Amino acid sequence: MSEKNWEKGLEVFDKVYGPGSSEMVKPFESSPFNQEIVGNQFANMWGNEAFSIRDKRLMVLGATAMLGRQDLVEIQMTGALVNEEFTEEQLEQIPLFLLFYAGAGNTTAIFRGIEAAKARVAEMKKTD
Repeated sequence: MSEKNWEKGLEVFDKVYGPGSSEMVKPFESSPFNQEIVGNQFANMWGNEAFSIRDKRLMVLGATAMLGRQDLVEIQMTGALVNEEFTEEQLEQIPLFLLFYAGAGNTTAIFRGIEAAKARVAEMKKTD
């Protein structure tokens, strides 16, 4: 992995998850796993401008819905809320729309992840 890709990946990471988020991966720069995530997934995939970050986030949410992973939804939705990518009405519609595609159990995780992200961002705003 080139230094250029690592730096671009860190920049895109902050755009996706919010300013300063890349600090959590910097200590692991020598890890091949993190090099792949930052240097390829973020620099090349999230950094590709064919789709907006919001569009990519919606694709990730769809895939994550099938996993039923509230924790991953919370991470994505926190970034989305920090970036003001969705309105309150849109946030309410996401689990309703996915209910028929991902099933009630998985969509419950989506709902809970969205609610947890909303609470996290509200707390972040209090400390600013």
